[in-house]
Amino acid sequence: MEITENMQSAIDWFTGAPLNITLIVILAITISLLGQRSISRFMNKVASADLIPGPKRSGIRQKERAKTTSSVLKSTLNGGIWLIAIFMILSEFGLNLGPLIASAGVIGVALGLGAQTLVRDILSGIFMLVEDQYGVGDKVDVLDIIGVVETVGLRITTVRDANGTIWYLRNGEILKVGNKSQPKK
Repeated sequence: MEITENMQSAIDWFTGAPLNITLIVILAITISLLGQRSISRFMNKVASADLIPGPKRSGIRQKERAKTTSSVLKSTLNGGIWLIAIFMILSEFGLNLGPLIASAGVIGVALGLGAQTLVRDILSGIFMLVEDQYGVGDKVDVLDIIGVVETVGLRITTVRDANGTIWYLRNGEILKVGNKSQPKK
């Protein structure tokens, strides 16, 4: 059987960009799933490891910190993988990526300057978690609020005061904290 010119061009088209795009998406999904599984396994080991010598403060607290760190690492991994995959797919369509990457760099700088407080809040939240300054259930004196920590996030900490009011505190604005729940060493 002889292949016509139209059939040959259709076969060439399907084995070109569509096949490459499908392979890129499958590879991105596979790497994403494997990476998330690896991060989960590693952070589960960290959560159950005895990282603090001496009397333990709280295994629950260590698990919460590991869970938060795990979600940040997974989100960063997924963002990186899919950004690369999108650029690879765009290049399959013949798009010149040089100007696009240069534009993304300029936009990134502009967003970075505009999002300084967001970045400061997140970095402060990471250091606060790593240093174990306070956790859920601790009685704290922070800024001008005295209360119990209800949630701890990378960007925001919520504290409920004695009157029942919930205060949302940006981690980058917290300059000093008094923790009444930490045991003496």
